[in-house]
Amino acid sequence: MRDLLPVPRRAGASRPAWAQVDGTGSIPAAGSSRLFLSAVLAFVPVMAVLVATQAGARAPQPRVSLGAAGAFAVLAGSTVTNTGSSAVTGDLGLSPGTSVTGFPPGTVAGTIHAADAAAAQAQADLTAAYDDAASRTPATTVPTELGGTTLTPGVYDSAAGTFQITGNLTLDAQGNPDAVFVFQAASTLITASASTVTLTGGAQAYNVFWQVGSSATLGTGSTLAGDILALTSITVTTGVTVNGRTLARDGAVTLDTDTITKADGALSISVPATANLGSAAAGAGSLSGSLGAVTVTDARGGPSTAWTATVSSTDFTTGGATAPETIARGSVTYDPGSATSTTGSGTFTPGTPGDLGSPLTAFSVSSGTGDNSATWNPTINVTLPSAVVGGTYTGTITHSVA
Repeated sequence: MRDLLPVPRRAGASRPAWAQVDGTGSIPAAGSSRLFLSAVLAFVPVMAVLVATQAGARAPQPRVSLGAAGAFAVLAGSTVTNTGSSAVTGDLGLSPGTSVTGFPPGTVAGTIHAADAAAAQAQADLTAAYDDAASRTPATTVPTELGGTTLTPGVYDSAAGTFQITGNLTLDAQGNPDAVFVFQAASTLITASASTVTLTGGAQAYNVFWQVGSSATLGTGSTLAGDILALTSITVTTGVTVNGRTLARDGAVTLDTDTITKADGALSISVPATANLGSAAAGAGSLSGSLGAVTVTDARGGPSTAWTATVSSTDFTTGGATAPETIARGSVTYDPGSATSTTGSGTFTPGTPGDLGSPLTAFSVSSGTGDNSATWNPTINVTLPSAVVGGTYTGTITHSVA
């Protein structure tokens, strides 16, 4: 008999839990230490995350996915009307209406989609995003007047069902660039002249959402951060700056010498910090288990949704990592399975199952526009060498996306 000791905890990582089976078939409590027969193999991989620019932490509230609407800075249902030299950065769209006026003198750094398939898809995805934002819970009820206040990430509504901003509203992400703010206005959003929204603590405009049950009106010379998702219309009066989007489902978007710049996010991936594949007796042919949910979120809002997620692995070892204490990475296979959920209009394709002796494609997306996301729950299968010794084996499976 030998004593199988728990794996030392990595700095910044959660302590792995495992199930180990003894000769009687009982399962001791997670994290316990007891003697086991050498014929028993306890296999516990510790999953590490490799993300393009950050660890795989997720915001407490997930971002509202805009789908194809993410490519648009301005989107309306009936008409888009502009007066003066408004500057729109991002696509401008209209569906089912057909009337877009005032461009020129207004300019669009993007494509104008009037009652075409792209605008229709954007409107469909806007409806889904609006419903998502409206259903977010739990909501904290705050005063109608947001000016002069500082709010941290979360979902907010008001007893009156309206919001107004007079002066400055500060949104503080508290150091989390993934922090999400959702404002649920059952009726209207009105900003006063020269009012502002200030982002601090790493807050990003693309993670701020204003769900408006009727219409929004932005006062002269005001500045707003975030995406307006309005059921009816959006009126942007003279000299307004919007760091985000003005998206109206049924009614008009009206502009007057304004600056509308769609705020885009990043391409990111999140995976479980740890996973437990369970236990198997030495001599068993293989061991299989679920890794847990892997999610890619593409908030870049661009004309192409294309991305590819790849996966690789280290060897899995125990003890001194001698040959009998090593399971080579080529003995570890990865099967992504089908997507468990997706958002957006891209074509989602799982990678071909295979061994991790070399990096594999885990999942990919092609075609479509705007925001999208995909979640899958891969199965890990480990072929156990005939000479493997009992022990708690750990390894690192790494995902990245580009």
